[in-house]
Amino acid sequence: MIRAFVAVRIDPGVAQRICEAQSKLDKSLRGIRWVKRENLHLTLKFLGEVREDRVMPITDALEQALYSTPRFSLACRGLGVFPDIRKPRVMWVGLEGEALARLATAVEETLEPVGFAREKREFKPHLTVGRWRSFDGRSDVLRQEIERWKTHDFGASWVNEAVFFQSVLKSEGAVYTPLRLFPLAGKV
Repeated sequence: MIRAFVAVRIDPGVAQRICEAQSKLDKSLRGIRWVKRENLHLTLKFLGEVREDRVMPITDALEQALYSTPRFSLACRGLGVFPDIRKPRVMWVGLEGEALARLATAVEETLEPVGFAREKREFKPHLTVGRWRSFDGRSDVLRQEIERWKTHDFGASWVNEAVFFQSVLKSEGAVYTPLRLFPLAGKV
């Protein structure tokens, strides 16, 4: 069994700007574990534990569905938290771009016949940039930081491919290994 998900990666320059923001935020926010630059991605579909004999049908279906999907640009802007400011678990950077929802829908529709139920929650495109193990309750500080960064522009990132990742959880953090790349079509 492998733990797997389908995602898109972010432009290295955008990832660097996000890491610079993490360093600044680290001075005022406590108890948050920051996502490493190499792990920043937009999850299109989390698959969970997958038997190895199912990997080929999954990747074949994705290849068929995504080969004609045009590449596109997305904007990385603002910070927020899930589920709310009083009990945050995740800090995120917002992602904007109409084509994101179409790509996520294509992945959902493609993987449903292969045995993966559609996500019940609404698709909210974001990059997870940090996770709280335990929140120290200082909502006022968090609110100030969110307000300060809510419209910050981290830059644009081209989405040229989708990636089928394996995720291995380790004590020092997850390690994501690309198992298959799905290039998107060249025309926008």
